[in-house]
Amino acid sequence: MALRLPRPHRFDVWAALAGLAGGLLLWGIGLGTRPADEPIVLFDGRWPLLVPLAVIAGCELLRRSAPRTALFLGTLALTADTVTRGSIATVVMYTDLMYAAVLYGTPASARRIPWVTGLLTIAATLVPYAVWRVPEALLIGVAVGIVSFTPASTGLIVRNHRDAAEAARLRAEQTALLAEMDRTQAVTAERARMARELHDMVANHLSAIAIHSTAALSLDDPGTSREALTVIRENSVQGLSEMRRLIGILRDGAGDREPAATPTLKGLGALVEGARANGLDVALDAAYDSVPAPVELAAYRIVQESLTNALKHAARGKVTVWLRGRDDTLELRVSSPYGDRDAPRAPGSGAGLVGMRERVALLHGTFDAGPENAPDTADGKLWVVRACLPVADTAQGETR
Repeated sequence: MALRLPRPHRFDVWAALAGLAGGLLLWGIGLGTRPADEPIVLFDGRWPLLVPLAVIAGCELLRRSAPRTALFLGTLALTADTVTRGSIATVVMYTDLMYAAVLYGTPASARRIPWVTGLLTIAATLVPYAVWRVPEALLIGVAVGIVSFTPASTGLIVRNHRDAAEAARLRAEQTALLAEMDRTQAVTAERARMARELHDMVANHLSAIAIHSTAALSLDDPGTSREALTVIRENSVQGLSEMRRLIGILRDGAGDREPAATPTLKGLGALVEGARANGLDVALDAAYDSVPAPVELAAYRIVQESLTNALKHAARGKVTVWLRGRDDTLELRVSSPYGDRDAPRAPGSGAGLVGMRERVALLHGTFDAGPENAPDTADGKLWVVRACLPVADTAQGETR
């Protein structure tokens, strides 16, 4: 298989052409770096210096695609140039190869080349001075440092800045990605919260409508039907009002949104009265002091959903809502006859308990729901919902 040479970068092509043209111009006017009678010049005349010039110009084509190979061949070309009359263009292109080898080479090359050129500079400074004992010998080290160590150090500095900029760009992209993930999670959480809110607000009214419409259809009694239709209308109006409030919250534009009151524990009386109107025998026993708004909303929704579940599933009997405020907690208990809670549920049902549990978890409280033995009931057991909501921590969080 034939070896395919890497395609040179456009800038490298222009750099090679510019270096070659500059070298030919200097060669044409006869400008070299050393006289012909200097002892180091082994190949006198103008023509020999064109060979290193052509080789190092070709190396410029590989400065980005194969920097180490270009530097190796360029070093050989510079060595050959030192035994001729020399060309400034060859030296300048070699410094560019040294710079490119550090900037575009491997990380190992970027670490080693500055150290190697630094040691060579020190050696080229001390050894000639130790041999000849003249101050002019120090100029050899200066020349070696200018040709090798300076471009290597410059390439290392530029590479570090480039890597730092790339790392900053990656961090910015990661931050944007994390922000997008946070936004997606926030949207998902908000959708789940709004779904719980919709379920808690509307399920009670829809359950009452379904129960009373069934009664109106099954009983051929004008009085009973009129009473059922009255309850259906009241629940429909309340359900539509709460749906309108929820839709207003979901709108993008807030200019036409009317303010809506957040349910509080003071509304438990009206909630219980509504449950009684729907046919439940509900008893409310509540005693509490000042409670933070998030705790009030969570407790209200738990009672509302518990009454909705009792209306749909509980057997005939008394439903008890018990609420007590302690120094640092608000304890809640709703008990109802067990009823048909073991019956198969329709797909998608059961969101009420999930919503209640999530509300309590957000406030770092405890929640439990399940059967409890009660010999004095028809089923011999009750369905009990218990919640314990921290009050002190929530109030401190609001203060902060």
